[in-house]
Amino acid sequence: MRVRGFTRKVLGVAAAALLMPLAVAAEAPPAAAAFDPAAFDFWVDSPAMGPIKTRILRAADGNTNRVVYVLDGQRAQEDISGWEINTNVAEVLASWNINVVMPIGGQSSFYADWAAPSNFFGITPGTGPAAYNTGSGATEALGAGPGKSYRYDWETFLTNQLRWAMRDRLGFNPNRNGVFGLSMGGSAALTLSAYHPDQFSYAGSYSGYLNISAPGMREAIRVAMLDAGGYNVDSMAPPWGEQWLRMDPFVFAPLLIANNTRVWISSGSGAPMPDDLNIPLGAAADRLVRGAPLEALALANTRAFQVRMLTLGAQNVVYDFPATGLHAWTNWQEDAYRMIPDMSNFIG
Repeated sequence: MRVRGFTRKVLGVAAAALLMPLAVAAEAPPAAAAFDPAAFDFWVDSPAMGPIKTRILRAADGNTNRVVYVLDGQRAQEDISGWEINTNVAEVLASWNINVVMPIGGQSSFYADWAAPSNFFGITPGTGPAAYNTGSGATEALGAGPGKSYRYDWETFLTNQLRWAMRDRLGFNPNRNGVFGLSMGGSAALTLSAYHPDQFSYAGSYSGYLNISAPGMREAIRVAMLDAGGYNVDSMAPPWGEQWLRMDPFVFAPLLIANNTRVWISSGSGAPMPDDLNIPLGAAADRLVRGAPLEALALANTRAFQVRMLTLGAQNVVYDFPATGLHAWTNWQEDAYRMIPDMSNFIG
């Protein structure tokens, strides 16, 4: 027990120290949206959030039994998923005869049900001159917009409104689905599978923050959320309370074992892949400066989670630690390629 606590403390402090000065560069600015004409928009109402768009790509063989939810990162856009913008993973999934569900939006949400709309000092969002969608958290902190003009309610939406709408309108199987995501979405994928085991039989986390109650991690996440849209972590969940602990994979790890959820856990090393360097020098340097420390943070969190699961005797996890990989789409696309054959055996 003392060894486990020491491991968690050391990894947590090291990870938070890495993130604090670099959270302001958590991800590159949004790219110009790509578009897959084979996918379609699927709108479903959320009582808390209003109409929410999801991008759907049907399985190549037309089945409705095999379904996977693909979650975005912290800078999720309101028009299209980062997976569709930056990778061909959706098309690859469809070629494996898997229906792809890409929820749109939820910047800095962790796909959680928030305690309150994001605000600072009790000031009503949108009261001042702050802007929305400027790309700078400093100018957006007091602005209106998603998660500020209303309360984020993503877990309820994904496991209730969207789930049953896809069953009723598309015929999609609401049980034994897969869910995976990167960074923020990786943590969320494990949370969704832990508390909704009938819906999710498979969960994958790429570069996820899986030890968020470790020393310094909450404040590191605070800085990252401020930068990614100007969101307040205290509006998401009060510090160290039941709601916060409920979101921590390190804490709810026993549920993943009890549910016998098939889990895929991956993180890169922080070293660049060849594709990270085969781009213009300035872009490569920027990607390295942003992506290496953040992936080192994710790796520390992921290794701590691995120790936790091994201590609990988990037999339902695949660990994937490639020798290279930054906190970047080049890494996450390759993660998905490696995971898909395993996931295919555990859904539907």
